[in-house]
Amino acid sequence: MPILAPASRNGHSLVATRGRKPHDRLPYPSRSPELIRRRRQLVPDTTAAFEAFSKQVFAAGALDETTKQLIAVAVAHVTQCPYCIDGHTKQASRKGATDEQIMEAIWVAAEMRAGGAYAHSVVALNALDAAHGHSHE
Repeated sequence: MPILAPASRNGHSLVATRGRKPHDRLPYPSRSPELIRRRRQLVPDTTAAFEAFSKQVFAAGALDETTKQLIAVAVAHVTQCPYCIDGHTKQASRKGATDEQIMEAIWVAAEMRAGGAYAHSVVALNALDAAHGHSHE
Protein backbone atom coordinates (compact mmCIF):
# COMPACT_ATOMS: atom_id res chain seq x y z
CA MET A 1 0.00 0.00 0.00
CA PRO A 2 1.53 3.36 -0.94
CA ILE A 3 2.22 5.96 1.69
CA LEU A 4 1.44 9.50 0.64
CA ALA A 5 4.08 11.98 1.63
CA PRO A 6 3.16 15.63 2.13
CA ALA A 7 3.38 17.94 -0.83
CA SER A 8 6.82 19.33 -1.41
CA ARG A 9 7.56 23.04 -1.20
CA ASN A 10 7.17 23.35 -4.96
CA GLY A 11 3.63 21.96 -4.69
CA HIS A 12 4.22 18.55 -6.27
CA SER A 13 2.72 15.58 -4.49
CA LEU A 14 5.23 12.96 -3.42
CA VAL A 15 4.38 9.25 -3.24
CA ALA A 16 6.44 6.47 -1.73
CA THR A 17 6.01 2.83 -0.88
CA ARG A 18 6.43 1.05 2.45
CA GLY A 19 9.96 0.07 3.32
CA ARG A 20 11.66 2.98 1.59
CA LYS A 21 13.90 5.26 3.60
CA PRO A 22 12.28 8.54 4.73
CA HIS A 23 14.74 10.66 2.75
CA ASP A 24 14.04 8.62 -0.41
CA ARG A 25 10.47 9.88 -0.57
CA LEU A 26 11.32 13.49 0.15
CA PRO A 27 12.99 16.00 -2.14
CA TYR A 28 16.40 15.11 -0.68
CA PRO A 29 19.18 13.16 -2.38
CA SER A 30 20.12 9.73 -1.08
CA ARG A 31 23.28 9.47 0.99
CA SER A 32 25.31 7.67 -1.63
CA PRO A 33 28.88 6.54 -0.87
CA GLU A 34 30.05 8.85 -3.65
CA LEU A 35 28.44 11.93 -2.09
CA ILE A 36 29.76 11.05 1.35
CA ARG A 37 33.24 10.56 -0.09
CA ARG A 38 33.04 13.87 -2.02
CA ARG A 39 31.89 15.77 1.06
CA ARG A 40 34.85 14.36 2.99
CA GLN A 41 37.32 15.12 0.16
CA LEU A 42 36.23 18.74 -0.14
CA VAL A 43 37.07 19.60 3.49
CA PRO A 44 38.83 16.59 5.06
CA ASP A 45 40.11 18.31 8.21
CA THR A 46 36.75 19.86 9.05
CA THR A 47 34.97 16.57 8.34
CA ALA A 48 37.38 14.70 10.62
CA ALA A 49 36.92 17.31 13.36
CA PHE A 50 33.14 17.10 13.07
CA GLU A 51 33.20 13.30 13.19
CA ALA A 52 35.43 13.37 16.30
CA PHE A 53 33.13 15.96 17.90
CA SER A 54 30.07 13.86 17.11
CA LYS A 55 31.70 10.72 18.51
CA GLN A 56 32.53 12.56 21.74
CA VAL A 57 29.06 14.09 22.06
CA PHE A 58 27.34 10.72 21.77
CA ALA A 59 29.76 8.86 24.06
CA ALA A 60 28.50 7.89 27.51
CA GLY A 61 29.08 10.56 30.12
CA ALA A 62 26.68 12.04 32.63
CA LEU A 63 24.01 10.81 30.18
CA ASP A 64 24.13 7.27 28.85
CA GLU A 65 24.30 6.62 25.10
CA THR A 66 20.65 5.56 24.87
CA THR A 67 19.43 8.78 26.47
CA LYS A 68 21.65 10.84 24.16
CA GLN A 69 20.22 9.07 21.12
CA LEU A 70 16.66 9.65 22.35
CA ILE A 71 17.46 13.35 22.71
CA ALA A 72 18.87 13.28 19.17
CA VAL A 73 15.66 11.64 17.87
CA ALA A 74 13.59 14.42 19.45
CA VAL A 75 15.85 17.20 18.16
CA ALA A 76 15.93 15.62 14.69
CA HIS A 77 12.15 15.85 14.59
CA VAL A 78 12.22 19.50 15.62
CA THR A 79 14.88 20.36 13.02
CA GLN A 80 13.04 18.06 10.59
CA CYS A 81 16.22 16.53 9.18
CA PRO A 82 15.21 13.25 7.49
CA TYR A 83 18.79 11.94 7.57
CA CYS A 84 19.04 12.64 11.30
CA ILE A 85 15.64 11.09 12.01
CA ASP A 86 16.62 7.96 10.12
CA GLY A 87 20.09 7.63 11.60
CA HIS A 88 19.37 8.54 15.21
CA THR A 89 16.20 6.44 15.37
CA LYS A 90 18.26 3.43 14.28
CA GLN A 91 21.05 4.32 16.72
CA ALA A 92 18.58 4.76 19.60
CA SER A 93 17.15 1.32 18.87
CA ARG A 94 20.65 -0.22 18.63
CA LYS A 95 21.55 1.36 21.97
CA GLY A 96 18.53 -0.30 23.59
CA ALA A 97 15.74 2.26 23.35
CA THR A 98 12.33 0.69 22.95
CA ASP A 99 9.92 1.66 20.21
CA GLU A 100 7.75 3.21 22.92
CA GLN A 101 10.65 5.33 24.24
CA ILE A 102 11.46 6.53 20.74
CA MET A 103 7.83 7.49 20.10
CA GLU A 104 7.64 9.28 23.46
CA ALA A 105 10.76 11.26 22.53
CA ILE A 106 9.03 12.24 19.28
CA TRP A 107 5.96 13.38 21.23
CA VAL A 108 8.21 15.47 23.50
CA ALA A 109 9.59 17.13 20.35
CA ALA A 110 6.06 17.74 19.04
CA GLU A 111 4.98 19.33 22.31
CA MET A 112 8.05 21.53 22.47
CA ARG A 113 7.56 22.72 18.90
CA ALA A 114 3.87 23.41 19.50
CA GLY A 115 4.68 24.99 22.86
CA GLY A 116 7.12 27.34 21.19
CA ALA A 117 4.45 28.53 18.79
CA TYR A 118 1.99 28.98 21.65
CA ALA A 119 4.53 30.82 23.83
CA HIS A 120 5.36 33.20 20.99
CA SER A 121 1.70 34.11 20.61
CA VAL A 122 2.39 36.94 23.07
CA VAL A 123 4.37 38.62 20.26
CA ALA A 124 1.26 38.49 18.06
CA LEU A 125 -0.97 39.69 20.90
CA ASN A 126 1.37 42.62 21.58
CA ALA A 127 1.36 43.46 17.86
CA LEU A 128 -2.44 43.39 17.84
CA ASP A 129 -2.56 45.61 20.92
CA ALA A 130 -0.17 48.07 19.27
CA ALA A 131 -2.21 48.04 16.07
CA HIS A 132 -5.36 48.76 18.06
CA GLY A 133 -3.72 51.36 20.28
CA HIS A 134 -3.86 49.23 23.47
CA SER A 135 -1.10 48.85 26.03
CA HIS A 136 -0.71 46.51 29.02
CA GLU A 137 2.10 48.45 30.66
